[in-house]
Amino acid sequence: MKKTFYYNALASEKLYDFALQLNTLIDDTISENQEIIYLCIGSDRSTGDSLGPLVGYRLDALSSFKGHVYGTLKNPVHAVNLSSSLDEIYSMHENPFIIAIDASLGTKSHLGYVTLCDSPLKPGLGVKKLLPAVGSLSVTGIVGFSGVMDAVILQTTRLSDVMDLSNYIAGGILLASHMRRKALLNVL
Repeated sequence: MKKTFYYNALASEKLYDFALQLNTLIDDTISENQEIIYLCIGSDRSTGDSLGPLVGYRLDALSSFKGHVYGTLKNPVHAVNLSSSLDEIYSMHENPFIIAIDASLGTKSHLGYVTLCDSPLKPGLGVKKLLPAVGSLSVTGIVGFSGVMDAVILQTTRLSDVMDLSNYIAGGILLASHMRRKALLNVL
């Protein structure tokens, strides 16, 4: 049964809980010798859809982050190049463990929340695009509520809302990464 966890991006005191749950889901799902790949999906040409590339940009810019990141502001992964990006990931990393990150639309009550799920991400679903499901785990930021004109919602999403979500997700991933590295060092 699919497990989904919700975190309010404005509740920074819950960032530790997000990082802890992310590591728990990784530990429950990952196989030995798999490399963790963060696949940040979206376009820098739409405010609401820029969440993934913003997270990727933040992670890629941090010298203390040692993870593999695909999808940044300079090199976004979006509907047009998703398949070729996945081909590149599978050719460069043997048996990758992909954590997919993307913007999503949801209910009005979940606006501004981050979801963490132990199942693949279905990118493009909110704007009726048929793209392959990706990832072993998925992280989404709910940037708008779904309704009649979903593509317009993504175009008119406030940048400050997307920035809050991207800061939270990148911060949580960084914290989870540091926790994993520290635990590994304690084992050695």
